[in-house]
Amino acid sequence: MTTRLQKNMKQYLKDNIGIIGALLILCIFLSVFPKTSGAFLTHKNIFNVLRQISSNLFLACGMTMVIILGGIDLSVGSIIALSGCVAAGCVARYNLPIFAAIIIGVLIGMAVGMMNGVVISKTTIPPFIVTLATMNVAKGLAYVYTGGSPVRVVTKAWQFLGAGYIGGIPTPVILLVFVLLITAIIMNKTKLGRHIYAVGGNSQAAKFSGISTARVKLLVHTYSGIMAGLAGVVLASRMYSGQPTAGDGAEMDAIAAVVVGGTSMAGGSGKIGGTIIGGLIIGVLNNGLNLMNVNSFWQYVVKGIVILLAVFIDYLRNKKKD
Repeated sequence: MTTRLQKNMKQYLKDNIGIIGALLILCIFLSVFPKTSGAFLTHKNIFNVLRQISSNLFLACGMTMVIILGGIDLSVGSIIALSGCVAAGCVARYNLPIFAAIIIGVLIGMAVGMMNGVVISKTTIPPFIVTLATMNVAKGLAYVYTGGSPVRVVTKAWQFLGAGYIGGIPTPVILLVFVLLITAIIMNKTKLGRHIYAVGGNSQAAKFSGISTARVKLLVHTYSGIMAGLAGVVLASRMYSGQPTAGDGAEMDAIAAVVVGGTSMAGGSGKIGGTIIGGLIIGVLNNGLNLMNVNSFWQYVVKGIVILLAVFIDYLRNKKKD
């Protein structure tokens, strides 16, 4: 068992040596840069970074599968808003138990993800168009439900999921570990995982070999919706409210984490291990830019350049294979 674990770790390091190096360089730079050196490596800041990246990595788990399929999911940011608002409303407006509110929030994400999956699997409409439409539907419903105002929750127990601690570790980080393990098992140890790679690599060949490509697409988009619903509930808990503006641009950070982590936009290849490092890079980059007081508008520019570089590297890698 130990030998196998060591072998897997060596393979992981070999596959992700480039992005691990980039993460280390970024961390070293922020540790010695005058504006950030005193704040970056503090216990409080590291936990803050981990708490912040948890929501992005929830999304990125589902997004990794979607992109391996050769698709994209633009609706996840709006699902965050809708699921968070409804879950918060269940507690604040209808006095439902917190656990029931969490389940309802996640189920809303699942329903939107399933809607994406049904349309994408049953038609030839591109995933970009389908999820662009549901992005607007979910965002609109969030505004309709809230009237454009935050749904505030004052119950202390509500705050535990997003802002609490278990044994000194932020609750979202512990939840994230379980989500990452489940995602890794699905992708690496199950028939569905093998089918995801097969469909993403060559959908026609997968279909001829007996794989139900429609079922795979439906399950993957449903899982992406579940992850977005979970992220929405956790974020609403952390902000003590459900906000219709929550999740704005979240899909871009999730895509960035997946692409920076080495998953090919062409589909058929990618690993959740790379996505974890990609999520850490995006999270540390966001945190570093905030510590340096970089204008939020320029932060969009920097993240856009990072995504473009990652896609360009993916392009060069695929060109070399050809």
